[in-house]
Amino acid sequence: MNVLVLGAGQLARMMSLSSKNLDIHVTAYDVGSEKVIDPVTFLTVDQSLQQAIDSADAITAEFEHIPLDILKLCDESGKFYPGTEAIATGGDRAKEKALLDAAKVACAPYKIITEKQHLLDSIDELAMPLVIKTCQAGYDGKGQWRVKSLDDVEQIWAEMSEFLAKDASHQIIAEKMIPFDREVSIIGVRSKNGETAIYPLTENQHTNGVLTLSIAGKEKNAIQAQAESAFTAIANALEYVGVLAIEFFDVDGTLLVNEIAPRVHNSGHWTQQGCHVSQFENHMRAVTGLPLGSTVLNRPTAMINVLGQAAIPKAVLAVADTTSHWYGKSAKPGRKMGHINVSADSLSELGDKLADLAKVLPEQDYPGVQATAEQLKAL
Repeated sequence: MNVLVLGAGQLARMMSLSSKNLDIHVTAYDVGSEKVIDPVTFLTVDQSLQQAIDSADAITAEFEHIPLDILKLCDESGKFYPGTEAIATGGDRAKEKALLDAAKVACAPYKIITEKQHLLDSIDELAMPLVIKTCQAGYDGKGQWRVKSLDDVEQIWAEMSEFLAKDASHQIIAEKMIPFDREVSIIGVRSKNGETAIYPLTENQHTNGVLTLSIAGKEKNAIQAQAESAFTAIANALEYVGVLAIEFFDVDGTLLVNEIAPRVHNSGHWTQQGCHVSQFENHMRAVTGLPLGSTVLNRPTAMINVLGQAAIPKAVLAVADTTSHWYGKSAKPGRKMGHINVSADSLSELGDKLADLAKVLPEQDYPGVQATAEQLKAL
């Protein structure tokens, strides 16, 4: 069986690696170079995009911002999952908010901005502070502003109007800044016949808008049930096929959707060691029509992102039940280079292992590891 992935980064790589035992062959279309490649070896495959589409049994994507002409080609094949609507919704915050409203899933109050008066209206209607985000671009903390006082308006509007001037189709969204206790995410998978399987909720830590650490295995049933209800409503509304990630703000035990990602997701990398079937394998099962695998947590697991480093310290492998994952990319500041998964029989033991990892992972490069270790050991 052949699967074509749109995008040739680390997510395509991990989908390919997870597919070997399923006898699924994966190729990837690098949107930047416009070449079909092997996402593990990075070697070019002697195929055009149309040939790759024709030879694929299924087509999927590792990111949302795919050119419309490529989406159209793939959609016309009848093999593209989760489908153009899902990808377009994940890549456009305005469409995303409309979906959440239609599915009756709670999110932060918001207002769409295309002119300065809309920004002023947002301040009046939503009150400050406001979080301003571009609708069709921006990720990992990029394309965002904070309005904390009226003194911020002129400078922020100048930057926003410059962005809007680049493309008349672009929009910006203002959201009421919600004081939240923590950020969590749910990863689930939906099959072609509507069957779903959902992983345990994950607690996430971000530094400068980028995910740095995820912990799975802490959640109470009531919080998990809220997240699963939101997943089911959104996945069914999209008639979704594949893995879908939803990020939430936890506000005193109530979950509000921050954003959705129609793909395998960084906060689900822990599933490679924490569950019998990872998010990557389950995504490939779903898009190819195979039965879904178990999403039950085997052991509490933490995932540590490796950002901008030239290598993962080999000393991490001396810590029991630790696995390193390297993406094979050239190092750049802030770039996602790999991740580290560590599992344990209890949250307290997981804290001990994170404390051991903190000894070889400098705080400036791996923020929050030591602090999280102390929190878990206290549970």
